[in-house]
Amino acid sequence: MPARLGDEQSQGKTTIASGVVQKIAGMAAREVSGVHAMGGGVSRAFGAIRERIPGAGTVSTSGVAVEVGEKQAAIDLDLVVEYGAGIVELARAVRRNVITAVERMTGLEVIEVNISVNDIHLPDDNGSGDETAQARVE
Repeated sequence: MPARLGDEQSQGKTTIASGVVQKIAGMAAREVSGVHAMGGGVSRAFGAIRERIPGAGTVSTSGVAVEVGEKQAAIDLDLVVEYGAGIVELARAVRRNVITAVERMTGLEVIEVNISVNDIHLPDDNGSGDETAQARVE
């Protein structure tokens, strides 16, 4: 259900779709250094496929779920963090950035941001591991 925000003078109503809140929250989470990706393994795979489809949109909301009421929003995030990042500090920074962005842009009160860290991105996950690591595996 979209949020409906009316100002005090009753000069009209503004409706904000939950997809808008999802995009804002996803972009705000990705802005924090140490966040590698959003979503779990399956949702990231579908997101990669969706990115290759023409006209599918450029902003992915993979890993972001929202509940939007008339004046409040609750947000759930699934994150993949960079190896070495302090997860507690990272979660605190993501939470703060998401709340600030959503509240500033929509006027909704964010009552909670739940964060699930589903994976850690290792430096050699991209196939750029050093030769000694590869030699040990062979």
